[in-house]
Amino acid sequence: MLPELLDARQIAAACRDGRLDPADVLRAFRQRMHERNPAINAVVGDPPADLPAQLEHLRRRLAAREPLPLAGVPVLVKDVIWVAGQRVTQGSRLFADFVAPRDALAVERLRRAGALIVGMANSSEFACKGLTTNHVYGLTRHPQDLSLTPGGSSGGCAAAVAAGLAPLALGTDGGGSSRRPPSHVGVVGFKPSFGAIADPFGFAHAFIGLQTLAPIARTVADARLMFDAMAGVDVRDPQTIELQPAADADVRRLRIAFSPRLGLDVPVDPDVSACMEAAVERLRGAGLPIERADPSWPQGASEEALMPLQHVGLASLFESDWRRDPDVFDPDIARQIERGLKWRGADVARAREAGLRIALTLGDFLQHHDLLVCPTTPCVAWPNDRPGPRIIEGQSVEPRAHAVFTPFMNHAMVPAISIPCGLGRDALPVGLQVVAARGRDHLLLAAAELFEAALRPLTARG
Repeated sequence: MLPELLDARQIAAACRDGRLDPADVLRAFRQRMHERNPAINAVVGDPPADLPAQLEHLRRRLAAREPLPLAGVPVLVKDVIWVAGQRVTQGSRLFADFVAPRDALAVERLRRAGALIVGMANSSEFACKGLTTNHVYGLTRHPQDLSLTPGGSSGGCAAAVAAGLAPLALGTDGGGSSRRPPSHVGVVGFKPSFGAIADPFGFAHAFIGLQTLAPIARTVADARLMFDAMAGVDVRDPQTIELQPAADADVRRLRIAFSPRLGLDVPVDPDVSACMEAAVERLRGAGLPIERADPSWPQGASEEALMPLQHVGLASLFESDWRRDPDVFDPDIARQIERGLKWRGADVARAREAGLRIALTLGDFLQHHDLLVCPTTPCVAWPNDRPGPRIIEGQSVEPRAHAVFTPFMNHAMVPAISIPCGLGRDALPVGLQVVAARGRDHLLLAAAELFEAALRPLTARG
């Protein structure tokens, strides 16, 4: 039995019944990192010094027959999330020597479920860029083609899972950071409802009221397993919510809308559009009643209208550091801070109002449709020497044009998942985004599992 070929559920089951020693699991994935990580630079920093202690503690719990849904499963954590005793840099020189004083609550819950925290995954600086690169650890590359990027900001997590360096990774998602990179590398990225996972401990960040912790996995079932281990309210986080209970819903009776461009006037590459159409036809062939329907967004709804919130969030955190030495930051982050200092209070209020109007529009749409299906991104992965593609559907575009289909879900606080749905140009992966109403995470995951099974033939390479 080769642990690196197993998914998280299989590893946990084999560790629980004694067919696998967790030390052998750890050894197999460490070897995989040794072989593949130098080229892609997805796993960064030193491995946790407490790995031997983690193993010994896990063995005692297994011997005591504790119910451990993630027994022995290696998990990587994005380098913006606290892991006790671990250097967590946020990809910033300002935090190059920061050692987390405790675990994030989600990390604590993963350990409680039996997971082994095996290292940190690279992130763009402060998780605020669509390309995974920073001044501490450098550039993360696409595991399928080293000249390309997996996107950002959870590019290290997505690339690591796609390359088989770990079966699970914990990312963050404040505007699509854990959906777009999984789409680009052909794995699953799940953004839960805002408040589904309590998150009271860690760094202050720019995405106030938007960011969620996000499982990244090779399959929907593994993402679901990870999510179930982390989800739940905690009195120390007043933003957490109770989810609608899991139910045995008949997905074939759900009302499913397909929106090829999410109702936006934005370019989408022909290979992505072709993958979407083929995927939807295959889902219809599997008995799913999918109709064409677009949300009717308020006038001016766009990611650009929302960006002042990210800029002022960064400026509020790092104004004094930027004024002291702007060169300590990634140039793109420095520009965002500078812009944040120039936005007026009225500009911020308008951005907040735009986010609310988007949330209300999507909420109304999801009153009439149980699920919304659309592209995760309008393009496949692009060269890693630039923040975004320069051309989409034959049109010159701004660097953030690759990100148009994900941020609205953060502002609406709804769950959204990206699953592989086909191969675009150069056999590069394309992702399908599926969205449900806030709190209906279990329904979304059940539907995504069925979608994944139906679409699997479209994602096979050669």
